[in-house]
Amino acid sequence: MKLSQRLQYILEQIPAGSRLADIGSDHGLLPVAAVRSGRVSQAVAGEVNDGPLRAAQKQVAEAGLTDRIAVRKGDGLAVVKVNEVDVITIAGMGGALIASILEQGKDKLDSVKQLVLQPNVGEDILRRWLIKHQWVLINEHIMEEDGKIYEVLTAVPASESTLKQDELYRPWELPGSSLVLTEDLLMLLGPLLVKAPNETFFSKWQLEIRKLQDVLAQVARSNQASAQHKQEQLRKQIEQLKEVLACLPKDRQ
Repeated sequence: MKLSQRLQYILEQIPAGSRLADIGSDHGLLPVAAVRSGRVSQAVAGEVNDGPLRAAQKQVAEAGLTDRIAVRKGDGLAVVKVNEVDVITIAGMGGALIASILEQGKDKLDSVKQLVLQPNVGEDILRRWLIKHQWVLINEHIMEEDGKIYEVLTAVPASESTLKQDELYRPWELPGSSLVLTEDLLMLLGPLLVKAPNETFFSKWQLEIRKLQDVLAQVARSNQASAQHKQEQLRKQIEQLKEVLACLPKDRQ
């Protein structure tokens, strides 16, 4: 069984000896690989849909790991018992949905030492949830696989982190520019990603700029009174992003 680059990277973020819950486990590939590798002692694979649930059950059975991986049907962290796991992975969903899952299962997080989260969109929403609930990012990674761009956010409780939230999101001025990377911009771009941008980071935000330009062109054709204000907001955001990309170092990989 070979994991995708995305799942392999998520696996590598899990500390050795962990007890894992993989929420939205799909075919159960990640927990099976995590247990097989010896990185995880036991795991829970949670799925809300019957098809993926059966696929995960089959995967675990064929791997001979039914005694170490519990495949459970349920919504979000409802599949996890209190104090049962210390690492939670949630991958392949929108940031708003991941934040909602964490919010609804807050009572299950007291024993958790690490979150490894891979939102498909809405990364800034997830970063805001982490700040609000005292989880500190210790790693951010952006990668491209099969034409899709993914961000992986790894966070630990604030009480376990030497890095403080106010340090992580402290505004700073871009070298060679008067633009200040505010807390809002750092939420959007990723406070760790923006300090070590790779080629994929630039690709993502060049694409986002093109999307914003398309939206701007559509808004410009509108006769509604609110369109003028929306155009100004979009132009400002586009110019900010262009300046960020122009001023960040491009030789980091």
